[in-house]
Amino acid sequence: MSEIENNLSIVRNEIAAACQRASRDVNSVNLIAVSKTFPDEAVREAFHAGQILFGESKIQEAEPKIFNLPGNLQWHFIGRVQRNKVRKLIQLFDVIHAIDSLRLATYTNEIAKELGIFPKIFLQVNIGEENSKGGYDPNTLRLEMEDLLKLPQLEILGLMCIPPLGPDAEAARTWFIALRQLQESLEIEFNVRIPALSMGMSGDFEVAIEEGATHVRVGSAIFGNRSYRVDGELG
Repeated sequence: MSEIENNLSIVRNEIAAACQRASRDVNSVNLIAVSKTFPDEAVREAFHAGQILFGESKIQEAEPKIFNLPGNLQWHFIGRVQRNKVRKLIQLFDVIHAIDSLRLATYTNEIAKELGIFPKIFLQVNIGEENSKGGYDPNTLRLEMEDLLKLPQLEILGLMCIPPLGPDAEAARTWFIALRQLQESLEIEFNVRIPALSMGMSGDFEVAIEEGATHVRVGSAIFGNRSYRVDGELG
């Protein structure tokens, strides 16, 4: 068994254990293997171990991987979305994780209409209201939610967050609870289903699952430590 295959097995067992603690079906959690900065060979190794969902944060790195690797892989974009990259992003990736404003969502909707496609997106929430991070503050999201729901080309899967850095995984629990409560309140207020929560990374994904995560973004626990930090706050 290779190191990546072994790591995947460990992560899957930890996901199963967290689901058991939370009385959840293990199939309700989607594991996104964050492959940014790692070569095609590492992704292929994970694929051979049964991994299908992969996360990337830079188009120039992801595009050759997407074309070189098996076509049945699913690709999630987890980096900061730039307007000038939207056209290519929504054609390359199955899911976009970080739409963080009505302006960006409206532009994405326009491009998607032009292309005749229906992108799946997460709305990024700056749950800790940190100046160093992007994303909606919860109050602004409430104010703009009605307009977001009127964008016909976009399929809003759910909410996404990166909690403030804490001393340990348990410190993130408060922020994961806050995102789940925001999800629940938006569903009631706007009479809409917001089914997914993208939260939890290598250091805290078990806590995130216990608090309702449907998508966890795990990189180093699968592929090993990166030689340098790239978009480190996203996965």
